Amino acid sequence: MINRYENVVIETVSRLLVPALQLFGLYVIAHGHGSPGGGFQGGCILAASFILMVIAYDIRVAKSHMSENLNTILCCLGVFIYGGIGLLCVILGGNFLDYSVLHKILPVDPVKARYMGILGVEIGVGMAVMAVMISIFLNIASRGEHEGHENSVSVSAGVSDRRNNE
Repeated sequence: MINRYENVVIETVSRLLVPALQLFGLYVIAHGHGSPGGGFQGGCILAASFILMVIAYDIRVAKSHMSENLNTILCCLGVFIYGGIGLLCVILGGNFLDYSVLHKILPVDPVKARYMGILGVEIGVGMAVMAVMISIFLNIASRGEHEGHENSVSVSAGVSDRRNNE
């Protein structure tokens, strides 16, 4: 197990770094259509802030901020936003993810509609990527144990457990 060693420096630095990483991740998502970055990169940065919280504190503390159920909902919601915008474009008579047709339902010109459509897709992709990356990390870190099981383990490297079991 990765045992939790209370270290004031690590906890303080992570307490300052996690909100800054999350803000930067949101910035990368919001400005991804006009500059380098986007939903995937921003989602990875948001997931990295969560992983930093697990490393600095404990997996139980991190799961109290984002449970598996919330993580699943965010993943599904991100995919739904992405697919929903694409399907809406098809319903309005355009191609899948042809954002310019969104001006038919939005009170803006086609250029602004394209901008808003891309932003919506970037938000959906960012949500889905963040949730999937967190899910992969939690699955690896908890050795596949899920919430609600009696034998729920904390984050562990496994070295001490393997020695105790032999």
